[in-house]
Amino acid sequence: MVQMQFDRIRPVRGGMALLLGAAVLQGCVLSNAVNDKDTKSQVSSWIRPDDAQDQLGAREHPIVLAKYGGEYRNAEVEKLLALIVGRLVAVSDDKARTYKVTILNTPKINAFALPGGYLYITRGLLALANDSSEIAAVIAHEMAHVSSQHSILRREKERSVEVGNEVVSGVLDNSVAGRVAMAANQLKLAEFSKDQELQADSIGIRMLGNAGFDPFAAARFLETMQAYQSMSSRGNDGLGDYSFMSSHPATPRRVQLARQHARFFGAPETVPAGRERYLAGIDGMLFGDSVEEGFVRGNRFAHAGLGITFSAPQGAKMENQSTAVVVNGPGEIATRFDAAVLPRGQSLEKYLTSGWINGLEEGSIQSGTLNGFPSASAKATADQWDFMIRVFQIGGDVYRFITAAPAGDPALEGASNAVTTSFRYLNDRERAELRPLTIHVVTVAEDDTLGKLSGRMKAGSNNLALFQVLNGLKPGEMPQPGTKVKIVTD
Repeated sequence: MVQMQFDRIRPVRGGMALLLGAAVLQGCVLSNAVNDKDTKSQVSSWIRPDDAQDQLGAREHPIVLAKYGGEYRNAEVEKLLALIVGRLVAVSDDKARTYKVTILNTPKINAFALPGGYLYITRGLLALANDSSEIAAVIAHEMAHVSSQHSILRREKERSVEVGNEVVSGVLDNSVAGRVAMAANQLKLAEFSKDQELQADSIGIRMLGNAGFDPFAAARFLETMQAYQSMSSRGNDGLGDYSFMSSHPATPRRVQLARQHARFFGAPETVPAGRERYLAGIDGMLFGDSVEEGFVRGNRFAHAGLGITFSAPQGAKMENQSTAVVVNGPGEIATRFDAAVLPRGQSLEKYLTSGWINGLEEGSIQSGTLNGFPSASAKATADQWDFMIRVFQIGGDVYRFITAAPAGDPALEGASNAVTTSFRYLNDRERAELRPLTIHVVTVAEDDTLGKLSGRMKAGSNNLALFQVLNGLKPGEMPQPGTKVKIVTD
């Protein structure tokens, strides 16, 4: 959700219109000459004019930053990633390739690569890993996609997706329907084929072993992702969605093949090397949503800076995206919440008729107050979708709820009302309690139990399950006294 100073919207992440030209092109720029003292540079300074892959990656880099919340800066983690990539490049087939690694400021679990050596890893994925070898496994896999030119092949596949999006935009004329459809179905990178994924696994694991990392880390992290995906499917809130698992399915067959490739280098490590340094690097790292974005906790969104909150119906899934909050459900219904500047002197009724709603039924407009806010609502119909739109005014800003359902769905009005009638100001106590969550690394004591350790967590409705998944533990497995584990608290 956008950041806002108390009386005026201040878009971040490119704002409502995704102001891509203003994005700062910075990240970890890594090659075989990596060292601790110099791991960063402007991405633009590494673009080779005669390299089509560099040009393509450079063009899409600011789009990635806008979509995923910009860059997350953490000097300790950046240094660690620089050393990992330096070791991997030294054993790669393309030692002259320069890699530009960016940590994305999002709780989503994802990692991917663009042509030209642009590598991206989210802080959500960093939170899920437990040692340097696991992160090295993810990075080596993405480097393998680059060296095998899978990203170029994927880009060709994505052109058909873009054509489809253009058709939708043309038919709906950038209407509410188009906005809700794009919000509910986020633009995703086209998936690699099964053969490409397995090829990247094979190459990546060979790089791991040759670089001195634990080659079994790839299979270990795939299993952790399986466990997290299973937990998330049961509705536990925590790290965010699992985009990486959607595009990198951790199937039993894939885990088995990863182990087979790793056995070439010998037996797995009893205690993974690099665990303590890695955990020390992410100790104190932001977990989940940021203060600027507001917090989704369970089925509730709250933003201390804006001073507002609202809730989604039980059974619906709420997601905090970079430019909006989206509620999916119940059923095929979706609601988008965002904010904009209300033109000076314009009433809410006039705002609804100002042209941004395609298919508006002007006779449906009603105005009044709701929970103390000036408010107006309207209905619209476009391309076999029905819409309920409700807007609220706070100062010079307008807050918009757009609920969409298949045409004729009788549940539309009730679903819209369930969300919009919950929109209200936070009280002082609620605002004071809205604090970001962070990862804390603690040492397991002799008298600790799973219940005690998970009881210190403040991340979700099932802290025991999240504690076990975050620390790579099987159900019921207790970490040994004296070892380090991650907990999430404020």
